[in-house]
Amino acid sequence: MKKATFFACACALLMGQSLMAQNNAQEVTYVEDPTQGVLVNKFSNNWFITVDGGAGVYFSSFDDHRKFTDRFAPAADIYVGKWFSPIIGLRLGASWMQNKGLSNGPVAGSLLDEYRPDGYYKTLYNQVGPAADVMINLTNWWCGYKPNRMYNAIVYAGAGGYFTLNNDWHTLRDTNLFGRVGFINSFNVSKRVALSLDIRATLMDGHADNAYNHVDKMFGSLNAYLGVTFNLGKTNWSAPVVPVCPPAENCDALRARLSAAEARVADLERQLQDCLNRKPEVVEAEPEALATIYFPIGVSRLTREDKNIVNAVADVLKADASKKYDVKGYADTYTGSDAINNRLRNQRAGNVVKQLVSRGVSADQVQAVPVQGNLHGDNEALVSLDRCAVIIER
Repeated sequence: MKKATFFACACALLMGQSLMAQNNAQEVTYVEDPTQGVLVNKFSNNWFITVDGGAGVYFSSFDDHRKFTDRFAPAADIYVGKWFSPIIGLRLGASWMQNKGLSNGPVAGSLLDEYRPDGYYKTLYNQVGPAADVMINLTNWWCGYKPNRMYNAIVYAGAGGYFTLNNDWHTLRDTNLFGRVGFINSFNVSKRVALSLDIRATLMDGHADNAYNHVDKMFGSLNAYLGVTFNLGKTNWSAPVVPVCPPAENCDALRARLSAAEARVADLERQLQDCLNRKPEVVEAEPEALATIYFPIGVSRLTREDKNIVNAVADVLKADASKKYDVKGYADTYTGSDAINNRLRNQRAGNVVKQLVSRGVSADQVQAVPVQGNLHGDNEALVSLDRCAVIIER
């Protein structure tokens, strides 16, 4: 997590605290994040002890005259060290190795001065001394620190001094300063134990006390070691504590609803504007009915009272023969079939027209008009008023 991300999460936490409390949202958690760096541990932590053993090949002026496989010799080390960070460490210890080579004459520091027919002497040096190395963990440096990483690649460079001893291990025959570099492949077996393969190159100054003028100013060795490391104290590294923001809620559904609402608002605004721009329609008021005759359900015959009303209307129509009238017949749609209702509409309007004509109204002044649907629309409470015949001026 980058520092900018850390800052953004911190701001989001402060600004959204009240909202998260209201919605019972997932709380921000705090964890150690090694990608933000590591904190320096106490001096008592991250110590280790390493013990290793292996073999090496000695390189000096005349060694190419000796069989290569006859030049291998044992070596061993023991170290105490400390990592000051996941990248930098230091180790101090004792190093021992034997070196097998050749010389052109007897050498005082050699444990073996075996003369060979070709004129060279076999040499064997028994060397032990202190050593110190500065170590760099390349894996943590290049790939970042991870506490559970199994493999670590470590390079080191160091220096020290070797004492060349006789077989009795008491007689000091020579001293040699050396410098060295190496590469360690470290494999973590557990939190406390690691196995390693150490490849090392060492460069030493030449032996000074020999009987002939064949002194090497510098000589070296190439060694390989298998080792085991025991980690002491706290083995991992603390990291800065950073907030982990909860995953963002998927708002696709809310966005879709918002888009639909915005579209609906835009449509309503358009309809409102259209309504405001629309010119008012002039609707001529339908003339009032001159008379309405009501019938019982399923009945189209005029009663005596109905005829009296129609007769009164006839007198009005005869007074002005220039006016034309429609007699509209209705039947409710809530009862009966379509065929029955159509018949009732025609008969109710027709019976009223017949009565008017029988009272002297001209036949071309009135006409029967059956009307589909209810007089009062879909108001079922007024169904009894939908069974009628209405006399109305055209």
